[in-house]
Amino acid sequence: MVHAVTRELAGAAHAAAPAGTQIHIGLQAADKNPGAMDSLDITLPKTQPDAAAKSEAAKIQRALAGVATRHGLTEESSEGREGILFFYLKAGTRTHAVRMHIGAAETGNTALQQNGARLAIILDDLGSDRHAADQIFDLPYPLTISVLPNHEHSDEIAQEAQRRGYQVMLHLPMQAVSTEKPEAQELRAGMPAAEVSKLVNHFLADIPGAVGVNNHQGSEATSDPALMQELMPVLRHHHLFYIDSRTTAATVAYETAQTARVPSAFRNVPFLDDVAEVGAVRKQLELALRGAREKGEAVAIGHPHPATLQALREVLPQAQSEGVRLTFASELVH
Repeated sequence: MVHAVTRELAGAAHAAAPAGTQIHIGLQAADKNPGAMDSLDITLPKTQPDAAAKSEAAKIQRALAGVATRHGLTEESSEGREGILFFYLKAGTRTHAVRMHIGAAETGNTALQQNGARLAIILDDLGSDRHAADQIFDLPYPLTISVLPNHEHSDEIAQEAQRRGYQVMLHLPMQAVSTEKPEAQELRAGMPAAEVSKLVNHFLADIPGAVGVNNHQGSEATSDPALMQELMPVLRHHHLFYIDSRTTAATVAYETAQTARVPSAFRNVPFLDDVAEVGAVRKQLELALRGAREKGEAVAIGHPHPATLQALREVLPQAQSEGVRLTFASELVH
């Protein structure tokens, strides 16, 4: 029933939207996962003034509201960091999440057909190397860029990525096991809730346009239930999704996010570049494509190493022919 309503909502949005609007649907709701919602992601073309785009967005929202009313859904709306974010509810339970982006730039393969396997590639650890960021910006694909705060080029890389139509995330520093080099500031086990909120707010101010978060390191932090329970309400307050990088098998981050009703997902294929050699990364990308086909969707994480970027140039052009649609991380959260 939820999926049928989702398709009807998408049809209404298509009918009301201006030419060039991109509409992605995610069918995540399932009886076995009562907390999951279907999603609708609407990107209006960057071809008109902001006022006109907002008017078109309002028209789409009215069309969606008509469908929702027919099916007895109520609306819960708020301004998100990535345009407009609102939810539809049935008997007080969220069934649909709708994100509407106004004036977003088009990127690469975003017009590919919406059916079939989906793969989101997150490139994180950005912030220090502007040249590496520029090389990523030369890749015409819907990649998700996760930027470390408090680095020399963090702010400008985040702004440029957003301007070029890439999705931007905060690569949130978290405590790792003692063998890993920590960031100067990071979330640590035992940190009180007020300090968690203050630090996340500080980090977000350095990463303009961030719409989601994934953990940097964090093998200690993400396995601490108390710390994750303090973090998730902060992310929910900012309307951010969360991707668990799964740097440890003991992580409880994804499960905590789901319980806290933070839209979330986790890395479910191997890291792309544990071995930073072109041939090795190419093989990992092939595994990620295969994982997406087998699972229906996959989240992969890599880093801006020269070998990784070269392998992406070589492998990504064949993704569509292999039945995989590249997408932003936000499309795979639920």
